[in-house]
Amino acid sequence: MARVCALLSGGKDSNYALYLSMMRGDEVVCILAVKPRRRDSWMFHTAALEAPRLQAEAMGLSHVYREAEVSGVREREVEELKPVLARLKGEAEFDTIVLGGIASRYQLERAKALAGHVGARVYAPLWGVDPENHLLNLVREGFKFIISRAATMGLGPRHVGRVFDEDLAREVIALSRKYGFNPAFEGGEAETLVLSAPHYRRGICVRGKVASLPGEVYELVVYDMRLCGEARVELEPP
Repeated sequence: MARVCALLSGGKDSNYALYLSMMRGDEVVCILAVKPRRRDSWMFHTAALEAPRLQAEAMGLSHVYREAEVSGVREREVEELKPVLARLKGEAEFDTIVLGGIASRYQLERAKALAGHVGARVYAPLWGVDPENHLLNLVREGFKFIISRAATMGLGPRHVGRVFDEDLAREVIALSRKYGFNPAFEGGEAETLVLSAPHYRRGICVRGKVASLPGEVYELVVYDMRLCGEARVELEPP
């Protein structure tokens, strides 16, 4: 059994990686949410940054939740995390960092460098999975999630804020084949937000609207996000 510190972005992959870590019996002694100040971070999510705190609470793990703010500048943001992780290593005595990466060598290599800096290893259970099967498996295993930010041709405002079911997953897979993007969004084509999962004790309810940003980017603007009995999304009409 490992003592893990999970990097939690709020999205589907970091949540699923943490779930798999818990299912194999690891002890979660640290959850770290990284908040970049820039919107073009190469390493971290930039949408719905308030979500990880609620997710940790939904898991019953708010007592080990921590946040770190970084510049969001490529490479510099990685260096800025080193003292944060060193401090957390001293506090929580973790030996493993949980990463939700699937195919980004950039993210995996830098996560390994960060782990090595504090004498830990990386657990990346999703590395190399088939992205199409992964998207379908998330739905089948009971993860409720939405696209919080879409930034690729083929995904539009109607895809943002919709809770994934198998039909939507298959639609996204078909669009990914047509337009050539990664259906798991590993290349930054979209960001996701998990509202409920098998390891959550409560759901997350979101109220907001879909906004159009420059460059044909569509993002969920959150008015209110809170824990609730059953996860749901309420979108303001366009």
